[in-house]
Amino acid sequence: MLPSDPDQELVLRARAGDLSAFGELVERHRDVVFRVAARVVGREEAHDVSQDAFLRAFSSLHRFRGEGAFRAWLLQITHNAALRAVTTRRPEPVDPEDAREETTADAGRTPAAALESSERRTRLEGKIALLKPNHRVVLVLRDVEGLTYDEIASMTETPLGSVKGRLHRARDELVELLRANTYDWELPE
Repeated sequence: MLPSDPDQELVLRARAGDLSAFGELVERHRDVVFRVAARVVGREEAHDVSQDAFLRAFSSLHRFRGEGAFRAWLLQITHNAALRAVTTRRPEPVDPEDAREETTADAGRTPAAALESSERRTRLEGKIALLKPNHRVVLVLRDVEGLTYDEIASMTETPLGSVKGRLHRARDELVELLRANTYDWELPE
């Protein structure tokens, strides 16, 4: 395992049969797993995909070699579970983030500014949902979740060059989708 992995001790305890240690790992990573799942399958299916990912991680914990961070390994499992769900049914566009995140971001603003910001966030989520799933996943993992290119490549089992290419195409595709409504985004032509 990586010496700097903050989950190392919990993983070792969970492997030894300590269920509370795995419970702590679930609590620690629940939000990011849900967000990654929601970006791929939609908010309504994200709970099921998240549970599936954690069950798969628990049953496969003995196979975690520790060559990378536990978080990256868990997100790879989440990504694969979400893609399996996408292939079985077509999701609706992703809803905006939790209301508490919006409330925090909108604190101290006028009601009109908060409403405008909320509407822009909703439109942006809708545009992101229109991206191809493999482009959307890479864009969200890099630009929203802040994973490195190497972590994304490992997680999606994709060559590093392909990750960079998909991210570039996803950003270009998103800009074109946003330009379709330049009055909303004030983007130059």
